[in-house]
Formats: sequence, C-alpha cells, structure tokens
Amino acid sequence: MTSIWLVRHGEAAAAWNEHEDPGLSSLGLQQAQATAEVLAPVLPADLQILSSPKARALETAAPLAEILECPVAVVDTFREIQAPVGLDQRREWLTGFMRQEWHQQPEALWEWRNNIVDALRQIDRPTVVFTHFLVINAVVAHIRDEQATVQLWPDNASYHQFLNAESGLEMVAMGREMVTRIN
Repeated sequence: MTSIWLVRHGEAAAAWNEHEDPGLSSLGLQQAQATAEVLAPVLPADLQILSSPKARALETAAPLAEILECPVAVVDTFREIQAPVGLDQRREWLTGFMRQEWHQQPEALWEWRNNIVDALRQIDRPTVVFTHFLVINAVVAHIRDEQATVQLWPDNASYHQFLNAESGLEMVAMGREMVTRIN
C-alpha cells in the first residue's frame, strides 16, 4: 500500500472566470506555507512531489518542495477540469457542472476523471499531489462509487490522504472543508 496526499492549491489571485492561469494571492501564499509546515514533519523520506501544471498548484507545492529539498514533477493529468466554454462563460458552466451527476457528463470529462484515477493507481511510492477542487472530488466520487460531481468542499491548501492499495484507491482522511470561496 502506498500513501498519497492530494493537496488543493491555495487561494488563487483571480477567479476561475477572470484568468486562464492565475497564481496565488498573498493569502494563498500564506496557506501554502502553512500547509507545508504541517505536512513536512509527517511525510516519509522517500517521498515524491507531483503537481498540476497550473500556476496556483505549482506555487502551492513550492514551500513543501523547498522544506524537503525535493523537486516537483509536473504532471498534466492532475490539471483542473477543462471547461468546454470560453473564459467569460466558465462560472456559469462550472455552477451547472457542480449541480450535475457523473452519468450526465460527456465522454471527455469521463476520460479526464479516469485518467486521474489511473495515474494515481500507477503511483508506487509515497506521493504528494498538488491539484484542484474538482480533481479531489473526482477521486472521491470514484472511490465512493457515487454520482454527484461534488462530494466534498476541500478548503484552499487542504490535504487529503489516500492509499493506493491492491484492491484500489482508499480514503484514509479527508482534510479541512471549505471556509474560503472557490476562485
């Protein structure tokens, strides 16, 4: 069995419908540092750090990588869901998506979800993955075998522990639920 921690990025500097790839706000940078300081002492030595290519995820990974002196590998699979609409329509699309169930989703979104699960199943050493709200929700929906697209409301810079076991992915501990807004 292999431990995997999924970390949601810190607060972004711009909303999802305002910028294609915002970095972190000053609060987001503080959240990233605080999460790194809590996680670093409890993580095993043979750890790897993976991140979505999005700036907010990479910036959230940076403090932990610095503390542990461990490089961050960028893995496109852990990128946030791709909205099939333009920037100006993203918020409306996201709101609709979050009210839907997985059986209502097109093949492209199922492929996105399945690729995430497959990538996690390939992990064979302790790993921290810096990623996004809906990535974490897709993994939890898979594990629970439930249809709702939103399974939990992970807070900014919250971390959630899973196991990659022979029988499949298992939840160990869910982190803080959201008290900040989704950007």
